[in-house]
Amino acid sequence: MPELIPISDAADERVDPYRDQRDAWLRARHNPEAASDGSRPEGVGFDGGGFMVEGRLVLRQLVASRFRAQSLLVLEHRLEAIEDELRALPEATPVYVVDRATMAHICGFDVHRGILCAAERGQPLCAQDVLARAQTLVVLEDLANHDNVGGIFRSLAALGGPDRSGVLLSPRCCDPLYRKAIRVSMGWALRVPFAFADDWPGVLDNLGDAGWTTVALTPGEGAVDLDTVGGIERPALLVGAEEPGLSDAALARASVRARIPIDPGVDSLNAMVAASIALHALKR
Repeated sequence: MPELIPISDAADERVDPYRDQRDAWLRARHNPEAASDGSRPEGVGFDGGGFMVEGRLVLRQLVASRFRAQSLLVLEHRLEAIEDELRALPEATPVYVVDRATMAHICGFDVHRGILCAAERGQPLCAQDVLARAQTLVVLEDLANHDNVGGIFRSLAALGGPDRSGVLLSPRCCDPLYRKAIRVSMGWALRVPFAFADDWPGVLDNLGDAGWTTVALTPGEGAVDLDTVGGIERPALLVGAEEPGLSDAALARASVRARIPIDPGVDSLNAMVAASIALHALKR
């Protein structure tokens, strides 16, 4: 059980990581080239730096993940709620305990439900790490919306199983370890293996060579109804950003182009919703 360390002074330097909780700041401590909008500049990795986890449910996922907690900042009345998670942490993990007024002075806003954890990114996985473990794959091209990315991780964990799934992201996708993406994913962004594919879109050629069947979600020409696509042993679902959709280069490398039949008066579905429907259909 880690030591509980009472903090009564909001200026205590031990809680400095919790003062500025902007994602770009957390990452830029070790990666100054990271973009402020959360996209990943080509050739820049996410090794080093940190990210922030909030709430009991997401902390539970962190404890069970490959990521390491640096420290926790917890309201005193919330300690009992996370007793199991605390016992699962290394004993050397500092747990700073504060009252509500001190927490407010440190954090400045209340979206954390009384539980915050500063965690380390560590070394990123590569595409081959993800492909070696997964039976169901989602490949995201240039998704810049953290809600969509987080929601897709949650759906993939539910429909593919967190230990049998993986996510590949193009270099211009947003960061799954941004706090909003983690929060929307209910922590499954910490559990479903993911990697950024530097070789884009060439990595899609490698998927076919490795036995994956790539299914591109698109309403464009040549797409068949998703309901007619089935019997795929190792599906790799390609999803593009909501406005531009998938690039011509990605579409050209897909084994199948599929569309979700929708009312002709509606132009499209949200990317996360479309991916969830497609995952359910492919797994069925």
